[in-house]
Amino acid sequence: METLPNGYTLLVPKDAFPLSTDSVVLGHFVRLPRNARVLDLGSGCGTLGMLLCAKDETCTVTGLELSPAAHEAALENIRANGLARRMESICADLREVPSRFASGSFSVCVSNPPYFTGGPASVRHPQARHEEQCSLSQLFASVGWALKYGGDFFLVHKPDRLSEILLEGAKVGMEAKRLCLLRHREGGSICLILLQMRKGAKPGLIWEEMALEDGNGNPTQAFRDIYHISD
Repeated sequence: METLPNGYTLLVPKDAFPLSTDSVVLGHFVRLPRNARVLDLGSGCGTLGMLLCAKDETCTVTGLELSPAAHEAALENIRANGLARRMESICADLREVPSRFASGSFSVCVSNPPYFTGGPASVRHPQARHEEQCSLSQLFASVGWALKYGGDFFLVHKPDRLSEILLEGAKVGMEAKRLCLLRHREGGSICLILLQMRKGAKPGLIWEEMALEDGNGNPTQAFRDIYHISD
């Protein structure tokens, strides 16, 4: 059992992907319009959905998760945190989005997808780490279908995949609008990118940077904001 920065409790089964910095920083990065209808692609135990529900009390979140164990944990997390009216989890392949939802059904899509295309698979979390069942092309095809015109897609990924992400987004009419470069420590290498893409938008990119620790290894103000730590 984990506790999220917003106070919700999170049940994580043994074979599910654990609570990670990736989901927490992505939840902080997301900007929701009022009454947003959110689709979380690869939603796991419901972590990101609960972070967004705490962030904006007007949003609703639909999660799609391939793993039955993670899906069952998400259902329990939704029940335990009193979010049944605002969250749902569907056990399904994200490639089924066009057959499950009408085109343009969602105002926001979010995803913390698998990062790697090759190399040794994770023994505990092969689906969460590798793209065998969720390539960037397949992810963007589903996002392009699900999002309404003018809707936003937020994702976290590895920096070396940025050019591929932008290319796949362009194929479904999506333009990058915000890019945040995340470092574990100030002056260190970029460990993650956070990206906001908009369907049907004109070019124009806002560039941001963020570090979780200062040069001495102390938490930055960004870290305190992300994890709701008061001074």
